[in-house]
Amino acid sequence: MLTYTVHEPPNPPADRIDRAERLVFVKDGFSWRAALFAPLWLLAHRLWWPLLGYVALSALFELVRQSAMLDPGWTTLAAAALHLLIGLEGDTLRRWTLDRRGWAALGSVTGKTVDECERRFFDAWLPTQPVIAPAAGLSAGRKSLVGALSGTRV
Repeated sequence: MLTYTVHEPPNPPADRIDRAERLVFVKDGFSWRAALFAPLWLLAHRLWWPLLGYVALSALFELVRQSAMLDPGWTTLAAAALHLLIGLEGDTLRRWTLDRRGWAALGSVTGKTVDECERRFFDAWLPTQPVIAPAAGLSAGRKSLVGALSGTRV
């Protein structure tokens, strides 16, 4: 089972379809991409403070290795542990950054796939949101999104 937390940006639009387009689903659990490519993953997700911490710790590990205070194997092990930590806590870092930027956590959802999680969330969330934009004036792309979110074909 996959678990995702759902986050909404500050000052969301009034229309539920516009709000739904801006929601972010953050997976909970270990991330192999974050563990294997930590600095690139942090950069791709715009996690500036964690990236700064990663760079500082990596520089510290390199200074310790260069000074020959410890066996190079220990600094390699410390770097691997840092990558594992980012793989384990990367999604927590994303949630922390979204919260710090003013995003609201709307809830969490579980399912077998990402699509199932999104469907479950929108099935419960959409009926509670007001409909503001009229369906007649929608573009073709937006009509398909409205149909997908409401479960009907347009």
